[in-house]
Amino acid sequence: MNVPADQSLSTIIKERHSVRKFDTTYKIPTEEIKNILNEAIQAPSSSNLQPWRFMVIEDQEIKKELRQIANNQECVETSSAVIAVLGDTEMYKNADKIYGMNVEAGFMDEGTRARIVENTMNTYPHASKEARESIASFDAGLVSMQLMLIAKSKGYDTVTMGGYNKQQFIERFDVPERYVPIVLIALGKAAVPSFQTTRLALDEVAKFM
Repeated sequence: MNVPADQSLSTIIKERHSVRKFDTTYKIPTEEIKNILNEAIQAPSSSNLQPWRFMVIEDQEIKKELRQIANNQECVETSSAVIAVLGDTEMYKNADKIYGMNVEAGFMDEGTRARIVENTMNTYPHASKEARESIASFDAGLVSMQLMLIAKSKGYDTVTMGGYNKQQFIERFDVPERYVPIVLIALGKAAVPSFQTTRLALDEVAKFM
């Protein structure tokens, strides 16, 4: 199922396109989804606080419910799984654990850990919830794009969905207040060709100084 080892990142980027209908007869093993997520969470994040959380929805009946929350988008129900990416607005509460792990791994000494954790606790808790949501959303975007590229490298297809009723999602899945729904990613094998798209020329979007 995996693509050839010599397939370049550039090729994967160019071949990744949003897929709106998946092969309902193909089921990605849960272990394979875990492998994709384990690679995706190597993405960078603000202060390495990793404010992403995932809900992996594989059950067909739950996907049918989710389809209604997601504006009746067919890809929700035909996908092998839908990965809901959430942002943790209280990401700073994990600082001690994360940097303690860095000490255990030999990446830093205890003094460095204590200084970073202190700086984190002097900053993040005092930021507005809106500011912390913005940080979490930005970092969720990084991990989401990495997830989609990794999936493509393994021969799978994806599409992101920001257009869904987030309040209904919170209520249906009993999402704790500290987490905010960011995006849904449908994952599977394409049943129909993806739509090809164009991009603005580089000189229209980039300025070199």
